[in-house]
Formats: sequence, structure tokens, C-alpha cells
Amino acid sequence: MNYNRFIEKSPNVSEIGLGAWQLGESSDWQSLSEKEAIDLTLQAYDLGVNFFDTAPNYGLGTSELRLGKAFKHLDRDKLVINTKFGHTVEGGINWQSDHIRESIEGSLKRLNTDYVDSLIFHNPPIEYFDGNKNDHYEILERLVEQGKIRAYGASVDTYDEMKLLIETTNSKVVEAFFNILHQDVRRAFDLAMDKGVGIIAKIPLDSGWLSGKYNADSTFTDIRSRWSQDDKETRAKLVGKIKTLIPQEMELYHAAISYCLAYDAVSTVIPGNKSIDQLKNNLACVNNPISEETVKKLEEFFKKDVKPLNLPW
Repeated sequence: MNYNRFIEKSPNVSEIGLGAWQLGESSDWQSLSEKEAIDLTLQAYDLGVNFFDTAPNYGLGTSELRLGKAFKHLDRDKLVINTKFGHTVEGGINWQSDHIRESIEGSLKRLNTDYVDSLIFHNPPIEYFDGNKNDHYEILERLVEQGKIRAYGASVDTYDEMKLLIETTNSKVVEAFFNILHQDVRRAFDLAMDKGVGIIAKIPLDSGWLSGKYNADSTFTDIRSRWSQDDKETRAKLVGKIKTLIPQEMELYHAAISYCLAYDAVSTVIPGNKSIDQLKNNLACVNNPISEETVKKLEEFFKKDVKPLNLPW
């Protein structure tokens, strides 16, 4: 495992972290049992993973609870924990600044810790990223001073969101929607590095498309049912093109994760994991990085073939 700088006062983070959305209990997908979730967390740590990403609404609090039970067996000083606020533990949404403290106190209790390394705004509308027009960031500064959090930031989907956040706040963490098919945020990577902002690359496998397991005939009954037939056919064609651009011996999911890791601005990548085998496959990507030539091909592919499509999430 390789480790990268994330934020001041926290350990360097594993290049691949554990996205804990799938650890929570849910009726919307085939969720893990509590024992399976805890075992997966402990095995990830044993394999070198020290970065864990969660949120109050993941499994309506059960993701944080299960992580907290696993963390009892680990050295907190070696862990780096990121959680969020905005999407509530009850399954609703509350962007108001007076909800921040209540949200973090609940997360700390569930996570069985006195502090989190980072707390981020969970994909709010773009107007909330402007530090000159919102008092949220003053409250977050107080939480840093009180030792409840070490840094703060936001989860973003676009370059405009990321640029506004970094330029108008003291945010030191960005969780960015970044993969081969969604590269818009890459335009802000130099700015992030100049400002000392750690980047968490989210959705690196594009909700499964870059794992290679879906095609135009795939059917979905969960959140992925958002894709129309035209969306599926478009993505399937794009995935087919990507396969011609990567080395023949490289698996698609390997190329997708390694692509994100090819940028110095990215601190860690958080693919979802439902099993230890899936986790091990993802971790194997760190041992065989993608070439600079292939990265350039994939950047050009995005510019010419993907960007004009305004591909939906």
C-alpha cells in the first residue's frame, strides 16, 4: 500500500480507502450483516487501508455504527475518518448551519471517537459553497478549534463547485466526483494542490460501469434505475471505447482506479466494496500503475468523446 498526504495533523492516507456506504443496513440493496461489515473493515485495515469514508445517512446511521464497533479494535491514532453532514441520519436533508453541530455530535457517538479527521458538506446546491455568503464555515472553524474535527470541506461534482469552495473558504478537503467518464473536476486539481487541499476521489468506477459488469441490456432495480435505455446504450459504447485505449492485459476496473491514482492531487480513491475478494482486487491496483501514455489517451477521449455528451450521473 502507498500512502499520501491528506491534511495537517492527520496520518498520510492509504491510496485506496474504504467507502462505507455499502457497510450500512438497507432495504434498497443486498446489504452486509453487521458481522460481515465489521469483519470487512478489520480486514481492510489489516491489508493497509487506514482511510474510511462514511456519512450519517449511509444505512440510516448503521454505516457509522458498524465502523465504530470495528474501530474499538484498532488504534485510533492510525485511522483517518471522514464523515459528512447535510443528509440526515433519518434519511432527510438539512443544509442549515444550525444543524452542523447536532450532526457531528451524532456521528462522533456512532463512530466511537472524540473527533473525525474531516467533516464535509454532503453535496449541497452550489450556492452553499460560497464562503462569503454562508455562515456554515464559521461554525466549522469553531469545530476545528474545539478539536471535534481536524479539517472540513465538501463533496463536489463539478469544477465550478470545487473552484468556488476552495477560493472562498478555508476548506482543506474535497471529495470529488472523478473517474474516466467524469473528469470536469480535474481542471481544479492544480488549484487544490496550491491551497493544500486533499482530494478524495469518489465514484471511481462510475457506479459500476467501469467495473465492466454492465452493458446496454443490463437491468437495475436500485438507484441505478435512474439510467434510461439511451443512457445505458451510450455508456456501453463509451466503455467499449475505453477498453480499446487501455493495455490488453489490464482489467477495466484496474485501469479505472489506477487512472484516478495517476494524479498527484488525489490523496485517496474510495471504490465501494461488498466483499473481501472485491477489496483485494481493488487494492491490487496500487501495484501496477497506469502509464502516462494511457492517462493522456483517456484525457483526450474525455475531451473529444465524453464531454460533449454532458453525461448524466
